[in-house]
Formats: sequence, C-alpha cells, structure tokens
Amino acid sequence: MIPPTTPPDESSAARPGSVDPAVNDIREVSDAALVMAVSRYNQDALAEAYRRHAGAVFGLARRLLNDATLAEEIVQEVFVRLWNNPDKFDPARGSLRSYLLAQCHGRSVDLLRSESSRRRREEKDLRRSAEAGYDLEREVWDLALADHVRDALDTLPELERDAIRLAYLGGHTYREVAVMLNEPEGTVKSRIRSGLKRLRTEFVSAGLGLGELT
Repeated sequence: MIPPTTPPDESSAARPGSVDPAVNDIREVSDAALVMAVSRYNQDALAEAYRRHAGAVFGLARRLLNDATLAEEIVQEVFVRLWNNPDKFDPARGSLRSYLLAQCHGRSVDLLRSESSRRRREEKDLRRSAEAGYDLEREVWDLALADHVRDALDTLPELERDAIRLAYLGGHTYREVAVMLNEPEGTVKSRIRSGLKRLRTEFVSAGLGLGELT
C-alpha cells in the first residue's frame, strides 16, 4: 500500500504562525531548516518533511508490523510528534530521516510488545475458561458417579461393602483394613475383589465404562 502524501491532520496545526521569510522555496531547504520552520508552526515545512520521509517511515513500519493499517498509524504518530516536539530533533546527532526512522522503530516495537501482551492475555483467559469449563463438567460427572457408587455399594453384602468403603473411600491400605476389621489380609483382599466385580456389573448396567470405577 502506498503511504498517504499529505501531512498528518493534527488539530494543533491550526496554531498561528508565519512562513520563515528566509525560505523562498520550501523544497530547496535542508532538513534542518525544515525542522526549524516546523518549530515556527510552518505547515508547509511539515508537509515537505512528510513528502521526503513518510515513504521510508511507512516502509519500516510495514516491515516491522506486517500490517499496512498499523503502519499508517505509526507514520501519522511519528509526524504528529515531529510537529508537537520539533526541538527533540538534533541535526548534530544525525539526519532527519534517521531520527524519524528511530522514532518509527521504537513506536513499532512498543506496539508489537503491546499486541503480544494482549494476545498472551487473551490466550491465558481462553485457557482459564476452557479449564474452568472442563473442571465444572468433571465435577458434575464426579458427583453423578458418586451417586452411582453409593447406590451400587448398597447392593453389596455387608462384609464386602465395609472392606471397599475403608479401602477406596477411606484411603486405607489392605493391611490397615484387615486390622480395622480384625480379618486376615488375604480375606480382605478377596472380599474387595469380589465386591469390585459386583460393582463393575452394576456400572455396566448403569451405562458407565468399566474404567470409571476407579
């Protein structure tokens, strides 16, 4: 996209001022003289600076941002800054084009960082939303599954039910369950295995997967 050929539209451009009488042909003066004229509110001088350097500024911004619309905004901002703060340009430190390109580079990098931060925030929010949705769905499923477990446990013989409750719901080891029930550990393991087989049958009947038991 070809950058615009007119200077930035800035309300402060309406400030009163006169053309430098020493400037007979604005196209013939140096960049330093242009900036001096800009400092005296000479809009023709700003337009000439824009004509000379806006294309280079646009090209750099376009390469950095890979977005023509954003590049145009950067060009606008760079020349508005020149209009508002011409004294920041020091001809002893380099050319006007180098100064404008440095301004363009700094602002473009700031914009890239801002956009990257925004995208990271959006991605983080999306992940949080997705995780929150998953957690809610899982919580509802777990609650429903818990109801099935309780119902299925009630169908088991008392000895099997007690052993499974202590081992799976109470978090105790087989040895601890054996001590608590005053039964041999082998007997407890056998009851638990038998009870789990019954529970698996109940879960299949309820339409739940075999693996959902644990």
